[in-house]
Amino acid sequence: MPVTVRPAASEDAALILSLIRDLAEYEKLLHEVEATQAHIEAALFCEAPKAFCDIALLDGEPVGIALWFYNYSTFVGRHGIYLEDLFVRPAARGAGAGKALLANLARRCVAENLGRLEWAVLDWNAPSIAFYDSLGAAAMDEWTVRRMTGDALAKLAQA
Repeated sequence: MPVTVRPAASEDAALILSLIRDLAEYEKLLHEVEATQAHIEAALFCEAPKAFCDIALLDGEPVGIALWFYNYSTFVGRHGIYLEDLFVRPAARGAGAGKALLANLARRCVAENLGRLEWAVLDWNAPSIAFYDSLGAAAMDEWTVRRMTGDALAKLAQA
C-alpha cells in the first residue's frame, strides 16, 4: 500500500505529541519539550489555527508528521510555508513518507501561489541533509538562525 498523507484531526493530538517527542529524542533535545497534548489541541485545532499538521500513513498506520505554518517573505512579496517539524518513525524511513509529506506541502505552495517552502535542519543530521539535497533543496549557508527565549525575551519585552 502506498504512503498517503492527510490533514491531522483533533483526535490525532496525542499521536502528534508522541511524534514530536520522538523527534526531540532523535535530535537529543527531549529535555527541551514543554508541549503537552493540551498545547497541541489548542494550537492546531482551535477556531482559527495558526499552525497545521499533516500525517503520513503507511499501510494505514501513522508513521510521520509535517507540522507547519504560513510565513511571509517581504522580498518575494508572497506568503510561504515554514516547516517546523518533519519526522518519520525510523522503521518507516525509506518507504517514501518523508517525500510524500514534503510533496504534499509543495503542492499546497503551488496551488496557493506561495513563494517558498523552507525549514531548518541540524548541521549534524547528515541523512536528512542528504535526503533534502536529493529533492533539490538549497542550503542557506549565509544565514544564521537567531532565537530569543526566557529571560532575554522577557527583558526585551520590558524595553
